[in-house]
Amino acid sequence: MNQTRVSKGITVGLAMLTVAALGACKGNDRYASTDSAHAANDSAAGRVDTTHRADSTVAARDTGTAHGGWTPGSILAYVAAANNAEIQEGRLAEKKATNAEVKAFARQMVADHQAMQSEGKSLASKMKATVDTTANEANDLRNGARDELKDLTDKKAGADWDKNFIDKEIDGHQHVLDKLQDAAKNTTDADLRASLEKATGKVQQHLTKAQDLKTKLNK
Repeated sequence: MNQTRVSKGITVGLAMLTVAALGACKGNDRYASTDSAHAANDSAAGRVDTTHRADSTVAARDTGTAHGGWTPGSILAYVAAANNAEIQEGRLAEKKATNAEVKAFARQMVADHQAMQSEGKSLASKMKATVDTTANEANDLRNGARDELKDLTDKKAGADWDKNFIDKEIDGHQHVLDKLQDAAKNTTDADLRASLEKATGKVQQHLTKAQDLKTKLNK
């Protein structure tokens, strides 16, 4: 009789353990399902980057390390600031210059820097790099260009204005040329270096043309 009670007790105990285990499994399945749903919602909401891979373009590009004081972001910002400055001054000279050759130079300068500006934007997109608009070199150039543009805007048009404009273009292009050459030496990105070398060639052309015009205007 006692043995029968013990046997029944063991049977009941095993049955309860089995029910508990099944309940735990179902609970785990429920939490796993819930976690999966949360993960799907996070991905859809943009809270989780499901596209990041160790071998992605972003990981492969060195977009944050400074070399010689330059980062890809600060280089792109400087180039953008330089292009924008030359475009604005060139457009002003197209309207205000009185010398035909100076006007022609201004038109060419605007066209070239607009093309360079477009190429810079495409490169930044390709590199998936953020343009560092807070970089000192870019800020200094923007501030200087703003002051120059105001000075040229306020001055009276005429032969002296043409000479002043050309003097500013010589100084400006020489400064930009030096910076671009330095940046090219201090980037490890092959595409960025190639773009800088191409840009330095165009800036050198502008500098040479401005120097030639200065000689003609001073005769």
